[in-house]
Amino acid sequence: MEFITKPAGIKANDFEVAVANEVAEIAKKSKDLAEPLKSFKMTAVKEVEVTGDKKAIVIFVPCKLFKNFRLIQSRLTTELEKKFEGRPVVFIAQRTILSKSYRRAHKFNGVRPNSHTLTSVHEAIIDDLIYPCECVGKQTTLSRETGKTIKVFLGAQGQQDVENKTDAFSSIYRKLTNKNIVFEFKH
Repeated sequence: MEFITKPAGIKANDFEVAVANEVAEIAKKSKDLAEPLKSFKMTAVKEVEVTGDKKAIVIFVPCKLFKNFRLIQSRLTTELEKKFEGRPVVFIAQRTILSKSYRRAHKFNGVRPNSHTLTSVHEAIIDDLIYPCECVGKQTTLSRETGKTIKVFLGAQGQQDVENKTDAFSSIYRKLTNKNIVFEFKH
């Protein structure tokens, strides 16, 4: 498949191939998306259970390609949601977390980049999830019943695109990071 990038020896599963075929079909049908999709690659595709029988689709894109991909992300998301019967589709950059002992373990002579820390990667996942909305504030609450919960306040810009997907965002973030999160709109 031209849209799937996997390490040597690892084959794409059936669901990844199905998503890649849909992206190829969109590239054939849409003339304005065909050119930007030539450089599009995905590293993995996962299905995340949101509520009961409802599932969301998470597509991982290489971090180096993700910045240029933002230009067509909204359009490709709506096209894929039409193809997959309204299931929420989310694109996330495939980032690497380096441990604190990375320098010692790998004889690395530099400082661990801040963009590769656990906190930085988890913050970036939030930004990837809520695109095209912007995060206007965050609050961490601690309770005995639910434990630690992150509250993310979203701006009004892009609210109509993201409003009905906040439950899916919470489920996806919980699955990827094992942290509880709640999204709210601030007016």
